[in-house]
Amino acid sequence: MKNIIAFAGSKSKTSINKQLAKYVAGLVEGVQITVLDLNEFDLPIFGVDLEKEKGIPENARKFLAAIKSSDGIVLSLAEHNGAYSTAFKNLFDWMSRIDGKLWSEKPMLLMATSPGARGGASVLEIAKGRFPFMGGNIIADFSLPSFGENFSEGRIINDDLNSALKIKVETFKKAL
Repeated sequence: MKNIIAFAGSKSKTSINKQLAKYVAGLVEGVQITVLDLNEFDLPIFGVDLEKEKGIPENARKFLAAIKSSDGIVLSLAEHNGAYSTAFKNLFDWMSRIDGKLWSEKPMLLMATSPGARGGASVLEIAKGRFPFMGGNIIADFSLPSFGENFSEGRIINDDLNSALKIKVETFKKAL
C-alpha cells in the first residue's frame, strides 16, 4: 500500500491549512495517510553560525525522513504577509541544508487556503516557482478561497470547488 504524508505549512493548532490537508488526504483512496504537525518538529531559527556550532537539528532530519519514506505529499501552505509562514520557511531552510532536493521528486498535491478571496494564491505561486528546483514534483495544485465560507464540518461545502478539487486529487493519485 502506498503511503502519503499530509501537512500544513503552519504551526497554528487550529490551522485551516491543516484542516484542508487532512480533508484532501482522506480523498485519496487506497493509501495509508500520515498527518504531520509542525508543532511536533520544533526547530531553532536557522542560521549558518548556529549550524556550524551545533549541527543540523534532529527534528529537521526526522521531517526529511518522513518525506523520503513517503510515496507522495499533500501540502497546504499557510500564507503570512504574502509568503510562507515563518515556521514552514524555517523547516524548509533546515531540510535544504541536508538535501538540496529535499522533496525527492515525490508526487505532490500543493495547496493553500486563507480566509480571503485569494485563497493563499501568493504563497502558492512562490512555492510553484521554487519547489521544482528543490526536487518538487508538483502534480496538481489547488487554492481554496474564503475558507470560512467554503469549508465546514471537515469538508469543502462549495460543490464547484469540491468537484474541481476531486479532479486534482485523481490526477495526484494516478501519479503515486
